[in-house]
Amino acid sequence: MLLSGRGSNFEALAEACDRGEIPGRIVLVVSDVPTAAGLEKARARGISSKVIGAGPRATRVEREAELAVALAESRVDLVCLAGFMRILSAEFLARWPLRILNVHPSLLPAFPGLHAQEQAVRYGARVSGATVHFVDAGTDTGPIVGQAAVPVLEHDDARSLAARTLPVEHALYVSSVRRVLEGGWRISGRSVNFPAPGLA
Repeated sequence: MLLSGRGSNFEALAEACDRGEIPGRIVLVVSDVPTAAGLEKARARGISSKVIGAGPRATRVEREAELAVALAESRVDLVCLAGFMRILSAEFLARWPLRILNVHPSLLPAFPGLHAQEQAVRYGARVSGATVHFVDAGTDTGPIVGQAAVPVLEHDDARSLAARTLPVEHALYVSSVRRVLEGGWRISGRSVNFPAPGLA
């Protein structure tokens, strides 16, 4: 798992793994921010953690080379981004096709990139939400695994909308990671098609 901040999505996934809701376990947490709260949360759970490319002089090539080694050494099957504020290169992503997931706080393709809730409020959207998608070389453009809607209320600002979206985001990430790890899905065009229940 890659994160840059407080690690709330990490906690949601870790707790779901502990409850057996996800058929897997988190083996490594990586951050580019040495003081990220998510790192402390990982250490408290006894999960291996690592800081990579935090210095201002670290280049993307150096950072991604170190990250690739760490992921390989930990035998990672699926990489989950949880508030990771670095853009991964197309070269790095090509080494992990359909094995990197991200959660984004909007109903993509609406409001990609930074400050999604602020974008939604400013645009006058009536519905926002969260999206889990495979990561590709674009900005929040990969095939969509799952989505969940959150209404935008009349007096919402970016902060209040974000606060209501966060628990929805957590639940969606848990269910999406579970479905991906259960297997049996396929990509058709831009659609991720999952098997009917009981047929995986």
